[in-house]
Amino acid sequence: MAEEILINVTPRETRVAVMSAGVVQELLIERSSGRGLVGNIYMGRVARVLPGMQSAFIDVGLERAAFLHVADIWDHRKQSAEPGKPIEKILAEGQPLLVQVVKDPIGSKGARLSTQVSIAGRLLVYLPHDPHIGISQKIEDENGRAQLRDRLKELLPPDEKGGFIVRTLAEDAAEADLAADLGYLRQLWAAIRERSLSAAPPQCLYEDLWLAQRVLRDIVAAETTRVLVDSRENYQKLAAFAQRYMPQVAGRLEHYTGERPLFDLYNVEDEIEKALSRRVELKSGGYLIIDQTEAMTTIDVNTGGFVGSRNFDDTIFKTNLEASQAIARQLRLRNLGGIIVLDFIDMQSEQHRAAVLEEFKRALARDRTRITVNGFTALGLVEMTRKRTRESLAHVLCEPCPTCQGRGEVKTADTICYDILREILREARAFGEAREFRILASQTVIDRFLEEEAPSIEMLSTFIGKRVSMQVESSYTQEQFDIVLM
Repeated sequence: MAEEILINVTPRETRVAVMSAGVVQELLIERSSGRGLVGNIYMGRVARVLPGMQSAFIDVGLERAAFLHVADIWDHRKQSAEPGKPIEKILAEGQPLLVQVVKDPIGSKGARLSTQVSIAGRLLVYLPHDPHIGISQKIEDENGRAQLRDRLKELLPPDEKGGFIVRTLAEDAAEADLAADLGYLRQLWAAIRERSLSAAPPQCLYEDLWLAQRVLRDIVAAETTRVLVDSRENYQKLAAFAQRYMPQVAGRLEHYTGERPLFDLYNVEDEIEKALSRRVELKSGGYLIIDQTEAMTTIDVNTGGFVGSRNFDDTIFKTNLEASQAIARQLRLRNLGGIIVLDFIDMQSEQHRAAVLEEFKRALARDRTRITVNGFTALGLVEMTRKRTRESLAHVLCEPCPTCQGRGEVKTADTICYDILREILREARAFGEAREFRILASQTVIDRFLEEEAPSIEMLSTFIGKRVSMQVESSYTQEQFDIVLM
């Protein structure tokens, strides 16, 4: 299916929308203040070894120490992972260590590291420490896989000790393009190694490309008809980058000069707003409810106002089929990762269940991220995982509500009134010398005291023998209040 890629660049933020059939399929956002770290290579220092967790914290110069598990430590001499060797026998505190970020810091967790370096080019991924040659799983034809492996082996210089992963885009690549990518990656690694010899930890040795360049390298494919860039300066930078490293892409780059903002013209701004909403409407009248928590994401499917043409089972089946397409798109749009639990509307027919699962897997096929999907559980849920290497869209663009602290709910005005009454009673017992208690609270809470809870205030005042007055604080949220002793 034909694709267009829109790149909106401002001084502090780059946004990318992947469009197909006039609909946004994927959103990527990077800010200069919070650039992703995945792919970056550091000379770090072992800050702490944790034998109990078989892990270590590595200082790479970030705000939080990064995390390295024993399974991600590569024995460069044996060219394999360290099998069964405890981490305290491999690492010592203060030791310098060459590491690469494989997962960005997410929430309260630091970056995840590996000592096995991989450097991505357009057609190949270079593995300097692993002589293995792998082929992308998306290239399914066995003959084609074998031919690609043989073609690459012929291009390797005799002194090559590393390995490569052949990316999907290499399937139709010319020999000269493969050789150019191979040479570029070997040169890049040689420069990184040279720098590492004199680097004092912690120090960054290599930063991955900025978002727009990564899009040209990783996302532009045969079905991409054009790439629109709305900044002249950045269009020129991208054109020069493409001309040097991927000339076959350069001809599809265009500088957008229209009067309307690029994202407005393609309704991308509306899609971003919708992608931050908890509820997603389906064309049939059904809807999804998407909730993100620290541990997992849950997606609930509802029929809403949809009424099937024949019977209720038919209505449920059609809603679930439509939902499976919508969920696959929302996972990409919102960049939802980790454990995801889907609650489709319960179906009695095994045939319907199988059809919905098949449709869902088909819709997921265009996702560039690694995904595993399990079948329906005994409770009728579908459990899946989607590899999480960076923050979700909501975590990039939003922060927890200062009023509810991320709970998604606030105490009612009634609840706050009763909290205040109990607090006054406690303080009256502790500070008997006070002449008056003044309540400072939001307009909603004070209104409730003046109306429905007026008798409660009067009874409390009589009981403690003190005057109780009220004052509105317009800056207070509904849950905030203070009791002032006069």
